[in-house]
Amino acid sequence: YTSGQLGLVPATGALPEGVEAQARQALDNLGAVLQAAGMDFADVTKTTVFLTDINDFAAVNSIYAEYFTGQAPARSCVQVAALPKGALFEIEAVAVK
Repeated sequence: YTSGQLGLVPATGALPEGVEAQARQALDNLGAVLQAAGMDFADVTKTTVFLTDINDFAAVNSIYAEYFTGQAPARSCVQVAALPKGALFEIEAVAVK
């Protein structure tokens, strides 16, 4: 089980501009968490994606597909009123080795 990953740049703690950049960075951050546990995106069985604007789903979905190739994990995607630090995107995951 991972905690929610925002699109924070590890070196600076800043959020990049825009939902697409934040989604890429959050997915990179998730990849680092998985790697630290000896896993990768292929081991993910379930994700939950949080968006502050559900209208961003299509843009985020195309980026998501770049990271989850082949059999995609089960996913829930919900719109939320706000995310920490004013983020536009957050993802959490369950992975099984």
